Amino acid sequence: MTSAELPITGYFDRMSARPGEKLTVHVSVAKGGTFRARLKRAISVDANPKGPGRRFEDLSRLFDESFDGRRQAIQIGSYAKVDPAPERDAGIARTWTALVWTTLPERDQVVLSDEDADGRAVLAIGREGAELAVAGTRLATGTELKPRRWYRLWASASPDGRLRVGQVALDGKDDAAAEARAPARLPTDGVIMVGAEDATAPRRHFSGKIEAPAILSTEIASWADPRVLPLDDRIAVWDFVRGIGTDMIRDTGPRACHGVTVNMPMRGMVGAFWTGEETSWRHAPEDYAAIHFHPGDLEDCRWQPDFTFTVPQDLKSGSYLLHLSCEGGEDWLPFFVRPREGGKRARIVFLASTFTYQAYANFARLVDEADYRARVAAFQAYPYLPGDYPIYGRSTYNTHEDGAGVSISSRRRPILTMRPGYIAANDPIGSGVRHYIADHHLLAWLEEKEIDFDIVTDEDLDDEGVAVLAPYRAVLTGSHPEYHTGRMLDALTAYRDQGGRIAYLGGNGFYWKIARDPARPHLIEVRRAEGGVRLWQCEPGEYHHMLDGQLGGLWRRNRRPPQLLVGIGFAVQGAYEATYYRRMPGSYDPRTSWIFAGINEEIIGDYGLCGGCAAGFELDRTDATLGTPENAVILARSENHPASFGLVPEDLLAPGRTIMHGPPDDLARADMIYFDRPEGGAVFSVGSITFLGALWRNGFEGPVSQLLYNVVKRFES
Repeated sequence: MTSAELPITGYFDRMSARPGEKLTVHVSVAKGGTFRARLKRAISVDANPKGPGRRFEDLSRLFDESFDGRRQAIQIGSYAKVDPAPERDAGIARTWTALVWTTLPERDQVVLSDEDADGRAVLAIGREGAELAVAGTRLATGTELKPRRWYRLWASASPDGRLRVGQVALDGKDDAAAEARAPARLPTDGVIMVGAEDATAPRRHFSGKIEAPAILSTEIASWADPRVLPLDDRIAVWDFVRGIGTDMIRDTGPRACHGVTVNMPMRGMVGAFWTGEETSWRHAPEDYAAIHFHPGDLEDCRWQPDFTFTVPQDLKSGSYLLHLSCEGGEDWLPFFVRPREGGKRARIVFLASTFTYQAYANFARLVDEADYRARVAAFQAYPYLPGDYPIYGRSTYNTHEDGAGVSISSRRRPILTMRPGYIAANDPIGSGVRHYIADHHLLAWLEEKEIDFDIVTDEDLDDEGVAVLAPYRAVLTGSHPEYHTGRMLDALTAYRDQGGRIAYLGGNGFYWKIARDPARPHLIEVRRAEGGVRLWQCEPGEYHHMLDGQLGGLWRRNRRPPQLLVGIGFAVQGAYEATYYRRMPGSYDPRTSWIFAGINEEIIGDYGLCGGCAAGFELDRTDATLGTPENAVILARSENHPASFGLVPEDLLAPGRTIMHGPPDDLARADMIYFDRPEGGAVFSVGSITFLGALWRNGFEGPVSQLLYNVVKRFES
């Protein structure tokens, strides 16, 4: 794992705060020295010179401070640690053992490390199979393990200097063992490490699953039944079934020396004895006794705080940044300011899709080609690409080196994809922006149109429910509100059905289900189960979250498709390119013609900063079978789609056959719709990720801008 670091970077302890509240700021300066932090308000953050550009309000008068900086290291990679460990007698034979399922058996990696201040005994694997290293002696079986296959590994040391190491596959006779004689001092106190060694600077991280690590006060010459652990002579046996969903590991041995996991290895993983009869760890926990460790796991940078920032009392709700600078470079730390507690509210609230930002955090895309980097340079865009800095952890769209998906994402780390000017996609005719940057197209438009608005985040909504939205006449989403908890969907549904208005201004929204744990609110978890557009999928039997035990995957698979909330749902995936909408008869209906007041064009959005047009990349359509209301009016529909556009896999059955039993080309479209609710609520949905990029056309003018203005002004009334 490369150790490349930014000259200066950091993160907040959370993404939003009210005036008067404090944010804790964690900063690392690679070469040390003084750094400066200044407050700015973010108005527009798209680096494309053909758009509104990067625009900030300088608020240095409110905060401009210098601090002594220091480099703060990151200990990336997951493992488990038992400290204090059970006492061990150096004069008694000892055996270390575990069940393992390795994904990269050729890699030098630790299974179990027994260490104290004077040395360590390590059970590991590598190209020569299972190995024991103790007191300067290394002994290996000489037979490399096969990947994705369960083995019993063990290593023994006796008081008279006899050393043994062995391995046997659980699915058949595949033994290998070695024996030697050498004096070996055995650790007697200190710590036990599972999946790594060296408690002060963990390294040689394991890649794969480990189950039931144990230490025995006996010598093992061979293992007659690798499925069975002797009942006698147990110093410690850590049962990973206990504590799934927490960071605790439980010792079922006589001394109850429990431990903790570090950097959130995956739990609720099928173990060596999974039968397949149950697919939820809550129903058959004994089948889920394994933990999957990875060298690239990162739960929290654990940097020391550098300073606290108190949000000024008179700061209005909006998008803000702390601009960090030092002799070697600069970086930007974004955050959102909520309205003051008990203070005046705007009539419109923007719901910042912070869980989506977090799911994509540090997405290392396959965009390292020269033309992409040339565009970054030409735009003078944010220069730091996540693929060059794996030390800050990956996104839930990336995989680990062994091909397993990244399921956990943390906000307690630098998020390079959430920086002003970051380019996400190689868009030769536009900005190539997504998420945080693309959503500022809307914020800049609201600023230009002098429409007052507040901001709350996904996390605020999940924590506080519908009360966060209740003061507002209307909620505006961003371009891609993809990741949600059940509490969020409940709150948005209640808000709509109690008379609130929702403008869903993106595509592929309300799609993936995520889990959160109140004890660790900085984390989200996604399990990519069967179905959905995904870059990886979970192993069979591992579709349930570890944080809450619920079935993961698509909300559609959990019987809460997006159509139930906003009338449309994900239908089309394409390259980062776009087309336009054509008005439908419904746009002339007296109930909805006000949306098109001042618009004479039949073609809507044949221009834009994202993919070149308003209907692109990912599109949503109506579907009555999934919950589109009967009174939904189709206002406009995309047409003339690029060749890269195709129907999402969850709509496909046999080749040429779809869930709707219609031709795939008829179902692959974006529908712009409107519907209202009996209690006065209403929904306007556009069904395209690139829609907000078309608010700009030589300024914030044109039919897309006029259309949204009509909707927002009606919704806030």
